[in-house]
Amino acid sequence: MVEVRGGGESGEVRPQLDEDLSEVSDFLRAIGRQIKLLRERAGMTQKEFAKEVGYTESLIGAVEQGKRTPQRELLVAAERVLDARGLLLVIAEDIERAKARARVRHPEWFRNYASLEASALEHHDWSAYLAPGLLQTEDYARAVFRMRQPLLAEEMVEIRVSARMARQEILTRWPHAVFSWVIDEGVLHRRLGGPEVHRGQLERFLEIGDTRGMTLQIMPMDRAENAGMDGSFILITPKGRPQTGYMEVQMNGRLITDAEEVRLLNVRYGTLRAQAHSPQDSLSLIEKMLGER
Repeated sequence: MVEVRGGGESGEVRPQLDEDLSEVSDFLRAIGRQIKLLRERAGMTQKEFAKEVGYTESLIGAVEQGKRTPQRELLVAAERVLDARGLLLVIAEDIERAKARARVRHPEWFRNYASLEASALEHHDWSAYLAPGLLQTEDYARAVFRMRQPLLAEEMVEIRVSARMARQEILTRWPHAVFSWVIDEGVLHRRLGGPEVHRGQLERFLEIGDTRGMTLQIMPMDRAENAGMDGSFILITPKGRPQTGYMEVQMNGRLITDAEEVRLLNVRYGTLRAQAHSPQDSLSLIEKMLGER
């Protein structure tokens, strides 16, 4: 993981993943298997092959396991060493196209977080203004993207909606991550997209709140104290990595890896959960709102 400067005036340092093709992980694993098969047919060990192409043995191992994206230079060298008859050159072109699609599906400032989210073991979300992305219905997400300023082209709106729906696949995995959400009550009253879209989103909240292993709580608007007034944030624990915070504002995202900052976000999130309605009372509130529609 390398460090890059974030956008905006703050110049915050945020980690950038070495890879950003989480949505095509099966594709990368298939490429890795093909390279391994060609290497073994050539009678070469990973160490011998790495020496011939000029890369480290650990990187070759990661590529063969689908954990790293093979760069064009590696594939060109492997094509020569393994006499792949053009196969690896075609793969290099396929990878470039996959990278281009990944860049379109998510804006640049969001891609690092999306990659971590895909492997999360825990996901805890405080949402102060909008329905959390993982819980948005397709119609709600479409309404959110269509109201963006400057306006997005309709084609781009549909690409972004599709990407958001694809992210929600992590909710259906088994065993799934530990999920919890605290949502400000104002989100329930904000009728983005109109009455029908709003109703569908409330029903989605009920569905999630009734799902085993997922906890949804509503922060009431009449609370005298609210620990989340500084804005929304997420705490995730990616597989094999320490817990990480994430927050975004005005098309700028920031990953938080500093242990002390992450600890403070944990304290804040724990307070939010204590201040919010209980999960059962939260569902009762949503049911009452639906009954009044």
